[in-house]
Amino acid sequence: MLDALIFDMDGTMIDSMPSHKESWAVFAQRQGLEVDIADLMRRTTGRTGLECMRDLFGRPDMDAAEAMAHVHEKEAVYREIFSPIFAEVAGFKAFFNLAHGRGLKLGVGTAGDRHNQAFAYANLQMPIAPLTTVGGDEGLPGKPEPAIFLEAARRMGVEPARCIVFEDAPLGIEAARRAGMRAVGIASSHHPDELRGPHVLAVVPDYHALITSQFLETHHVATS
Repeated sequence: MLDALIFDMDGTMIDSMPSHKESWAVFAQRQGLEVDIADLMRRTTGRTGLECMRDLFGRPDMDAAEAMAHVHEKEAVYREIFSPIFAEVAGFKAFFNLAHGRGLKLGVGTAGDRHNQAFAYANLQMPIAPLTTVGGDEGLPGKPEPAIFLEAARRMGVEPARCIVFEDAPLGIEAARRAGMRAVGIASSHHPDELRGPHVLAVVPDYHALITSQFLETHHVATS
């Protein structure tokens, strides 16, 4: 009953959340805003850049062009901060390659825009590209709405019930539930208890734990 894996990007594929947190602080200071960054991250991690900016400025009707200009500024700061310390979530590429070797379809569903996607892929230097990437600048609502994950499944031609989502944030875990997908919590940026649910198969600190526990062997029976 497993055909595909769908990965969130920030905090799930790459260990980027501390740099995102720092970039929000820098951006808010530049804008003259007093912001509780931890609370902002709690409310917005998994939401699209457009949604985040409308939340940050308290302007739900902020023009999309204005919001996206802010997004580009903030994300440029993030990439500048993260670039010299870029790191994957431990074991991600090894796990991804193992899943590919089992014949599973592999996609990405992220609130990150195309610039952050390109940045992540260039630095990860993955020998195998995801089959599809659905991003937060494609006009879909962000998490906890399920649209991004459902679109990833649609593009891969896989029924939602036959997908497992890998997520580091509570909003993403909830989006997987709403999509009718099972999930794995990657506790790189949140406490494990925040990532649990009846549809969550495991909560682990990184992918080494999934490799050691033979997660793929347990949940995917190869038919070839």
